[in-house]
Amino acid sequence: MPNLQLTFACDNYAHTRALRENLVKPEGVDLTYLTVFPAETFQRMVQFNEFDCSEMGMKFYVSTAQLEKPPFVAIPVFPSRSFRHAAIYVSEKSGIREPKDLKGKKVGELFAYGHDAAIWARGIMSDEYGVPIDSVTYYVGRLDKTTAREFAPFPPPSHIKVEQLGPDQTLDAMLESGEIDALYSAIVPPSFLKRNGTVRRLFSDYKDVERAYYRKTGIFPIMHTMVVRRDIYEEHRWVAQSLYKAMKESKRHAYDYYVSQEKNMHRLMMVPWLTAHLEENREVLGEDLWPYGLDRNFKAVDAFLRYHFEQGLSKRRLSPEELFAPETLVDYFPYKPPH
Repeated sequence: MPNLQLTFACDNYAHTRALRENLVKPEGVDLTYLTVFPAETFQRMVQFNEFDCSEMGMKFYVSTAQLEKPPFVAIPVFPSRSFRHAAIYVSEKSGIREPKDLKGKKVGELFAYGHDAAIWARGIMSDEYGVPIDSVTYYVGRLDKTTAREFAPFPPPSHIKVEQLGPDQTLDAMLESGEIDALYSAIVPPSFLKRNGTVRRLFSDYKDVERAYYRKTGIFPIMHTMVVRRDIYEEHRWVAQSLYKAMKESKRHAYDYYVSQEKNMHRLMMVPWLTAHLEENREVLGEDLWPYGLDRNFKAVDAFLRYHFEQGLSKRRLSPEELFAPETLVDYFPYKPPH
């Protein structure tokens, strides 16, 4: 019986590179790995179902999961995740000195209301600092002239104040000039990189704040998951487990490289104190720094689903178990780090 031919759209992550380079092959599948920038992948997948399986932003996946005929089913693999205290930028003209000062302000958000980084930032501001979701006005649009993407298939809720930028406006220019007070952005704004004092992070000590947040909540925020087209999954139910096992194996390849090179990492990469940074991460996060599977990520997935609902992006609050192929909720071969 010939292998199933599948296309897989995903960015070039360290933990998926073994799949891209055919060092790992899913059982029964010939996988064509297409390296595509995530935002483009999401649009092409949601609008046109172009790929058989792909990386998918959690916001888009959870929104499509509530359609009458959900087009995708997810696997509990998380290619992109990031703590998001560092993703909140403020204009020096805003008068914002601490999180509570965001109340009543104008806050920019990339592309459309509800991108993954902003969902997490809003949720954390509400949970940890008492900043209500509806206490600010959101300005949505492109970051700068190089990051235009007009794709917003899921409109914002009516009770949230959202202003769309005009064709000649950019969030970065508005932040720098003080036209908006703050920005939730997965991409570092160019105005911040100028280092001229006009734009700064809300949390200058974000590393310590984010680590304290993890120690308190046990949550390592998830941005993206992996999805399979539902028509393929329904016809070949074994595909979900086959891809899941292969993605775990691909992650093992990345970990093995880190461990094998750790004693020499300081001379292989242009990052001072990298060894100390790796040791710090292991102390906080444990040996498996980037866990897959629902059990290890239940708190993060559940928090995201609550935020998605509270921010008016869900008709009802979904449970974490609803998101993933049932076969992948049983982890027959849990990952054991080599370190």
